[in-house]
Amino acid sequence: MIITTHRINDIPVAVPEEVEKPFGTVQEILDLMADVHYRGARKIILRKEQLTPAFFDLKTGFAGEVLQKFANYYMQLAIIGDFSQIRSKSLQDFIRESNKGKQVFFVGNTQEAIQYLTR
Repeated sequence: MIITTHRINDIPVAVPEEVEKPFGTVQEILDLMADVHYRGARKIILRKEQLTPAFFDLKTGFAGEVLQKFANYYMQLAIIGDFSQIRSKSLQDFIRESNKGKQVFFVGNTQEAIQYLTR
């Protein structure tokens, strides 16, 4: 995996550029977080496609576990993608509530991700 670390307003933000397969387990997320932390960043930007579809199926519990890890380790995650076509009310609610918090954000583009992560 190739991870690029950008300094935005003097804040390091990690962006995995080339991911072999979507992150699909909590351990893979923890490994990413450890790698990013080692590089001096506590903020990560992922594209929606870099997460397994199970992340967006709230019944699996995967998204909740991921959010808990980000909260436990005081790291932030911005997920970039088009979330406008989501039909699941529970997922829509989950995204809306996450965006009100401080750990995980669902945004439409890189500029929005930067705004959330550097506020």
